[in-house]
Amino acid sequence: MTDHTATPRSFSASIPLKGRIAIPGDKSISHRSLMLSALAVGESRVTGLLEGHDVLATAAAMRAMGATIERQDDGEWRIHGVGVGGLLQPREALDMGNSGTSTRLLMGLVASHPITTTFIGDASLSGRPMGRVIDPLSQMGADISASPGGRLPLMVRGLAPAIPLAYRLPMASAQVKSAILLAGLNTPGITEVIEPVPTRDHSERMLRGFGADLTVDTDADGTRHIRIRGEAELKPQTIVVPGDPSSAAFFIVAALLVPGSDVLIANVGLNPTRAGLVEILKQMGGDIELLDPRTVGGEPVADLRVRHSALKGIDVDPAIVPSMVDEFPILFVAAALAEGRTATTGLDELRVKESDRIAVMATGLKAIGARVEENEDGLIIDGTGGDALPGGATVAGHLDHRICMSFAIAGLVSKAPVTIDDIAPVATSFPNFEQLLAGLQQ
Repeated sequence: MTDHTATPRSFSASIPLKGRIAIPGDKSISHRSLMLSALAVGESRVTGLLEGHDVLATAAAMRAMGATIERQDDGEWRIHGVGVGGLLQPREALDMGNSGTSTRLLMGLVASHPITTTFIGDASLSGRPMGRVIDPLSQMGADISASPGGRLPLMVRGLAPAIPLAYRLPMASAQVKSAILLAGLNTPGITEVIEPVPTRDHSERMLRGFGADLTVDTDADGTRHIRIRGEAELKPQTIVVPGDPSSAAFFIVAALLVPGSDVLIANVGLNPTRAGLVEILKQMGGDIELLDPRTVGGEPVADLRVRHSALKGIDVDPAIVPSMVDEFPILFVAAALAEGRTATTGLDELRVKESDRIAVMATGLKAIGARVEENEDGLIIDGTGGDALPGGATVAGHLDHRICMSFAIAGLVSKAPVTIDDIAPVATSFPNFEQLLAGLQQ
């Protein structure tokens, strides 16, 4: 199992944030670009890849199964793939660290290959349930032995040829959808995912980009039918990874909350299945301007100019949850300084992330003086109307990068410093977070 030493860090009231930053590459797209490049025949090139622990765990896993993956001195990554169906038996367990995305997507990938793969991870990942991926992959013929509760460590014995499946997602999950589609790549016939609530569609966009035969039809009620024809031959690609909107979120909220701030965040991916936070913050009165909107590698991208704003509390429509599920921790911080009440519902998914993000954010926000009420599926927050929070507490990050960064931003708008018990998990998704923040405070 992976382990690390706790690194406490305090964050204090900030001067106005000024300047321009470029955030790291999108995590979801980085994972998928490595996986699909490793299954293409020939050399793919990827620039802008997020080089955090989670994505590096995916790279290591694909290397262990036969792909050649090399980082060039200029930051470009070159991947020589093994072809769909060509994954090799890894010699040892694949260590996924803290990455739920790597685990669930790779389980799908190996489920339709004739290999046996063991997945392990750190304490946080080993506490996360994998049952909703295990169920459909088992129906496709994979033999999966998991630890109690459907958790890691677990072993996947793939079946080739696997059995094509038409699977209706019981709950919105891009990871489950993607796992099934990736298993379908090496499965004869048509594999179909029926998605009643749309989730992030990076897998569909990228599979098509690599040449997979994939169609999406939408019913009158909004249900999506995603079909992939198996035994695909993927063609190598050149990919430019846009900036991660989930990472941009922390700086968007920081610029809105810290008085006098004016920040330009370059090259942010604004895929409509991911851009819910920007929409909600605008509804709250946030001054967020989209500059130079463009399309890069099939993904919409823009530069964001964000200025300090007086936010107002709102009732967040639960329909927007899938497009901003990872951004709720930082939205809760914004709500804590808004004028009036912000109410969120439909956030059940947050209870099974890297931590129980509803409970952990409620506890931490209360500790630094915010007025918070926790419900089964969300939080109700009465904001300060723009006044700084009291702060002055140590908050437990629970090995969850998004919790840690959310409370770091809360510290910038608190009267007394906010200390996070361990900042190290931030490296899983945003290795230069503190460096970029310091650059805006000069």
